[in-house]
Amino acid sequence: MAALAYSGGKREINYYFSVRSAKALALGAVLLLAACHAASRRYRGGDTCEYLLSSGRFLGEKVWQPHSCMMHKYKNSEAKNCLLDKHIVFIGDSRIRQLFYSFIKLLNPQVKEEGNKHGNILFEDKSASIKVDFLWYPEVNGSMRQRIKSWAENSVAKPDIIVAGAATWSIKIHNGSNEALTQYKINVTSIAPLLEKLARSSDVYWVLQDPVYEDLLSESRKMITNEKIDAYNEAAVRILNSSSRNSKAKVKVFSVSKLIAQETIMKSADGLHLPESSRDTNAMILMNVYCNKIMKPIDGSCCQPQPPLTLIQKLAFCFFTLSIIGYLIINLIHRNSYRKNKSCTDLESGEEKKPAISTPNVSTLEMLLHSFCKLGLIMTYFYLCDRANLFMKENKFYTHSSFFIPIVYILVLGVFYTENTKETKVLNREQTDEWKGWMQLVILIYHISGASTFLPVYMHIRVLVAAYLFQTGYGHFSYFWIKGDFGVYRVCQVLFRLNFLVVVLCIVMDRPYQFYYFVPLVTVWFMVIYATLAVCPQIVQKKANGNCLWHLGLLLKLVGLLACIYFLSYSQGAFEKIFSFWPLSKCFELNGNVYEWWFRWKLDRYVVFHGMLFAFVYLALQKRQMISEGKGDPLFSSRVSNVVLFISIVSFLTYSVWASSCKNKTECNELHPSVSVVQILAFILIRNIPGYVRSVYSSFFAWFGKISLELFICQYHIWLAADTKGILVLIPGYPMFNVLVSTFIFVCVAHEISQITNDLAQIVVPKDNSTLLKRLLCVAGFFSGLLLFSAMQDQARH
Repeated sequence: MAALAYSGGKREINYYFSVRSAKALALGAVLLLAACHAASRRYRGGDTCEYLLSSGRFLGEKVWQPHSCMMHKYKNSEAKNCLLDKHIVFIGDSRIRQLFYSFIKLLNPQVKEEGNKHGNILFEDKSASIKVDFLWYPEVNGSMRQRIKSWAENSVAKPDIIVAGAATWSIKIHNGSNEALTQYKINVTSIAPLLEKLARSSDVYWVLQDPVYEDLLSESRKMITNEKIDAYNEAAVRILNSSSRNSKAKVKVFSVSKLIAQETIMKSADGLHLPESSRDTNAMILMNVYCNKIMKPIDGSCCQPQPPLTLIQKLAFCFFTLSIIGYLIINLIHRNSYRKNKSCTDLESGEEKKPAISTPNVSTLEMLLHSFCKLGLIMTYFYLCDRANLFMKENKFYTHSSFFIPIVYILVLGVFYTENTKETKVLNREQTDEWKGWMQLVILIYHISGASTFLPVYMHIRVLVAAYLFQTGYGHFSYFWIKGDFGVYRVCQVLFRLNFLVVVLCIVMDRPYQFYYFVPLVTVWFMVIYATLAVCPQIVQKKANGNCLWHLGLLLKLVGLLACIYFLSYSQGAFEKIFSFWPLSKCFELNGNVYEWWFRWKLDRYVVFHGMLFAFVYLALQKRQMISEGKGDPLFSSRVSNVVLFISIVSFLTYSVWASSCKNKTECNELHPSVSVVQILAFILIRNIPGYVRSVYSSFFAWFGKISLELFICQYHIWLAADTKGILVLIPGYPMFNVLVSTFIFVCVAHEISQITNDLAQIVVPKDNSTLLKRLLCVAGFFSGLLLFSAMQDQARH
């Protein structure tokens, strides 16, 4: 009865909410959100520098998240490259001095806070010709005005960056009197035009006063109250830039420090000065404001302008636009034709005349244009999410709950959608789809939660990636071994389905092929498997059944493959030479070298071989009927099944214990290629030895498994952000709701791209060999043109 209710309920859900209606809802959500974000940026301003300087919140205790954009954590070398030949001046009181020290520690972490606290402090990095000075001016008075005036009137010696601010000394010396506030307003009014003049050629920042923790203030500072500080800040904000409201050259008001202090001032040692972590955050914000537009870090979207369209991106835009126009024209012609030829009743005979059937050629063209039309709209969404400054982006922040709670949710959903399999073979299609599905969902949660910072989780995710490659070895070996089909059509179909989306994204998002590392990995391994089995002598199951020596021949091929893998894994020079030849280098270089490709390949170098070997052993045992794959039957005899199952569970847990005890990522990565197969094989045996477990699968996980490749690739730009470094924010202020909405749209897009790829594969890769050859020549021409335009782009950039 419960099963009947469950089945009926699921049919009810599918009746009212299909994939088609889900995609329509996702499209409506995208249009609405895009309109809202565009309107918000128009009326509230879209300058992410303003957001960085004025708003944000803490993620946890120490990670500062600016509103709507991502902050890059600058290393010493990056900071020096940005500030090369620059002169920076901090002018103000003891709080500005603290900010000065935090800033120069970004250039040299060994600097100690020494010297006269109430005097000028000079710092110089001769290797990068960087000068950073602190000038002691605790009050906004005539002395400070004279110093600023000397910079404003001197066109040669003015600093590149000026950071100024003071007020607490004025409150303290004058015992918080109203006359002191009035004089402060007069003094700020006198220096404001000078600062605005400097802002035309330099970056000028006025740091507002942080709140104090009044309970910790000494008796000599009790007159410094938050009420007084707010009055001084209000005066500074009102006066600064009052004469240049419509000018681009403005004094930048650094008000974010107030927000940071409100959360952390209670940790202050004296109630007045910020704790070190807060000062460091302020210094990093300053570095982001100035350096992001120069260094253009991927994970620093604050203060970065939208990148200009490249030549290839412009051509792609024209192509998709023409496809949309072409589809609309053909669709309009067909509609008019249908109206003219629609069914009508013959008055004399009473018979219905049927409309003429459209020709296959027109149908194929319409299908092609329709696919490109949908793809063009989807690519527009990709571009808006991760290249245009329309939607917001935020940094990742890892907590155990942000990773493990979603894992529990999806496991419960997976169990809820359990069904019987059509076949009960080991690693049948439904089971492998299920395996891909739950692994992909775990990997997605791993990426969005930033769990790579937690080493035990990282090591287990490495096994999941290895398991994907294991399935590549197992699946392709099984196909070639059983079918013996080494034709060009099969190869082209696989290569097209693997690479179509990535090639389009390389063009639209202006990213190298190696950036989407997993696709080059599975593509190369597919070609390795193909070459290993297709090279003479071609050994397939049918031939080997006639003579057992062919099995030995195949094993010799696999040994040869293993020897090549072993040689390349310990010869980085040879590996890099192979993949540094043009045009291979265009596919496998990232940041000017192939090291990243070498690292990715080496990390899972043996697992595809393990997958091929497992397929060979399994198919041999199956052929000799040494395993039982009937419904409900254990894989081996009861005693053997129990022993193997026990060993598998122990092996699985042993690997997990080892991975959880990892202390050093480099050392564990060195062992991973050799030991990851232990947990993979243990999982396969646990999943397949009990007959009742092998006879069921989760349709929920299997559904995601069918689009796992699209999910993995699409996450780069429309679920995560800044090329996976951050998180896409469609609905600011509501993190959980934002993840739900962005995930829903992301899954719908991935599913649609999967369908588009399948439709185009039928058109672009026909079964007829002569037609296929013509298409291959067209593809060769397309990539030749792409390489030419890419070379032109590189030359223009340099």
